[in-house]
Amino acid sequence: MSEELAQLVLEDARDKMDKAVDHAKTEFSHVRTGRANSALLEPLMVDYYGTPTPLRQLAGFSVPDAMLLVVSPYDKGSLGAIEKAISASDLGINPANDGNVIRLAFPPLTEERRKEMVKVVRHKAEEGRVAVRNLRRAARHELDALERDGSISSDELEWIEKDLEKVTHGQVAKIDEMLSHKERELLAV
Repeated sequence: MSEELAQLVLEDARDKMDKAVDHAKTEFSHVRTGRANSALLEPLMVDYYGTPTPLRQLAGFSVPDAMLLVVSPYDKGSLGAIEKAISASDLGINPANDGNVIRLAFPPLTEERRKEMVKVVRHKAEEGRVAVRNLRRAARHELDALERDGSISSDELEWIEKDLEKVTHGQVAKIDEMLSHKERELLAV
């Protein structure tokens, strides 16, 4: 029974850490790499007839080549609102509206802009690592409480904390791997 409680704490921490890593991955996908990618538009909200609506619900995306993203609205009446939302975003891309679709031409990133993006990605990676470590700390507090109230022995606590440490290192390693991949992507010309 007591060991089951400790295992539940460990599993809960692992699940939450997985979510933190997934969040970091999502954050990385929103950083522009100089290539057209529909994930850049995923977080955009469009004022659709007075209601903030996710762009992905209003339009389909296609990438005919590496430097062009085409947004095809399901409702042609939403074209202006979509164009306005893209213009107002921090993507730094001017949408070209031809009455049917919106074309987004991605200019190649300058060396300076690439280095800025690497700094942004490193910051996001550090936020992910901090989130994982905070989850480890919270799990440790729960485990310490279990030991204090006599649910687990100090030996069991030591054993489960080693497992928790392995899980934490594994999750941080995943974030570091994603970071190095994104850096390579950003610095590739």
